[in-house]
Amino acid sequence: MAKVIAVVNQKGGVGKTTTSINLSAALAQRRLRVLLVDLDPQGNASMGCGIDVENVDHSAYDLLTGSAYAENIAVKDENLGFDVIAGGPDLTAAEVELMESDQRDKKLAEAMNVLQIVYDYVFIDCPPALNILTVNALVAAQSILIPMQCEYYALEGLSALMNTLADLRNTVNPNLKVEGLLRTMYDPRSNLTKDVSKQLEHYFKDQLFETCIPRNVRLAEAPSHGLPISQYDKSSRGAIAYNELAKEITRRNRKTLKNQNYSVSL
Repeated sequence: MAKVIAVVNQKGGVGKTTTSINLSAALAQRRLRVLLVDLDPQGNASMGCGIDVENVDHSAYDLLTGSAYAENIAVKDENLGFDVIAGGPDLTAAEVELMESDQRDKKLAEAMNVLQIVYDYVFIDCPPALNILTVNALVAAQSILIPMQCEYYALEGLSALMNTLADLRNTVNPNLKVEGLLRTMYDPRSNLTKDVSKQLEHYFKDQLFETCIPRNVRLAEAPSHGLPISQYDKSSRGAIAYNELAKEITRRNRKTLKNQNYSVSL
């Protein structure tokens, strides 16, 4: 069974989509079966993987509304190394339809049941808002990964997200955990970065990833070429950092993955 991780932060521009793409690619390079679900109407994760969101047969809309079989929705590209369920503008329509549905916050979780037996990891790239799409992701996920910049406004947003996490644990997903907080666009020369980083280390301790993702021009350029950084420039600091993050995540989940793979082999 797959480990389902929602990549979430209600603040935009923190490296959420960059993390979803490049962590998926880094884990796929370790011969793990990875699916990336783009749940953002902007479709940035899909486009960053070289997918034309206007010309896909199926998308995350179909996953949420059940208008196509879940196993037929993913875009499979051997060159990319992992599968993608595309996002796009039709997710805005899905929001409206979900609001009129019974158990509207569980539609993604129901659809994921079939997919979880196929993959080792599923990453859900959430929109930068705590809306019904994000709530669906948090109900479907086993854990959340929170990318954030080391700035004071980010700490305020983190507090709101943690409150939402607590509410969901008390209502629909009692097993939802924090996979980790990821410091992105990290500049060790900045006093503000160092101050906020120290606060995160103090308050979140083991929930904070050791790996930091640096500010990196090549990392910022890669999406415009429709490539993960590991394919665009594997020697860049950004590629090296995401490879280290993949190692850190697999170390944390090694025992769980071994048990899952053993069950599948039976």
